[in-house]
Amino acid sequence: MNRLRVLVVDDEPVARSGIIALLSRDAELEVAGECGDGRSAVSAIQELKPDLVLLDVQMPEMDGFEVIAAVGAERMPPVVFITAWDQFAVRAFDVHALDYLLKPFDDERFADAIGRAKRAARAGNVGELAERLAALVQSPGGSGWLTRIVVRKASGAVFVPIEDVDWIEAADYCARIHARGKVHVIRETMQRLEEKLDPAKFFRVHRSGIVNLDRVREMQPTPQGDHVLVLQDGSRVRLSRARKAALEERLGQPL
Repeated sequence: MNRLRVLVVDDEPVARSGIIALLSRDAELEVAGECGDGRSAVSAIQELKPDLVLLDVQMPEMDGFEVIAAVGAERMPPVVFITAWDQFAVRAFDVHALDYLLKPFDDERFADAIGRAKRAARAGNVGELAERLAALVQSPGGSGWLTRIVVRKASGAVFVPIEDVDWIEAADYCARIHARGKVHVIRETMQRLEEKLDPAKFFRVHRSGIVNLDRVREMQPTPQGDHVLVLQDGSRVRLSRARKAALEERLGQPL
């Protein structure tokens, strides 16, 4: 029996090394390559033509969904998604994807996912898998808005309920989540986060900031002509002049 060639795609070097170590225990598999970003993953999939791809969902610049879109769902091999999304959002993978691994995962869960992936890859039912991938790419939001944010830590993961989030600020390709007096950092862009948050509750106050409207206590003008939103915990977040009209429209009343 020929060994299946696997491509590992994850932007975290430590995570890639751990996955490769687990794959090396399986005599039916060989690692065809590894990638740390979406653009190199697209090239590797097209050039190496692996039998199976382990694909991180959350990566800067080009995420896992965009990788599939760039390659084309009909040209993708079977995919096992690697994700830190919460269980609510992960329901979409149950319907559309071959399998998923929710970080942090243990050896048993990894073995289950890989076993299922090997059976699918050898079965060669490419058409059905392509249809499922195409459906997933078209609706990456899955079952609805985020209900919690998963923050990866060295010791595991922290689950932050979305109602606890006061505001979010950009930090390069990361985002700082301010929640109940604590600050958590996740590897996610503001654009992707905004797309996953309920617009009835969260509002983009400027390019680098999103606030939970339920946590806003008052609005104050500044000498520079902008405004500041004062949150329940006393935090002050700038509201740009360009976004004030949009906030009035969102609230349905002048400020």
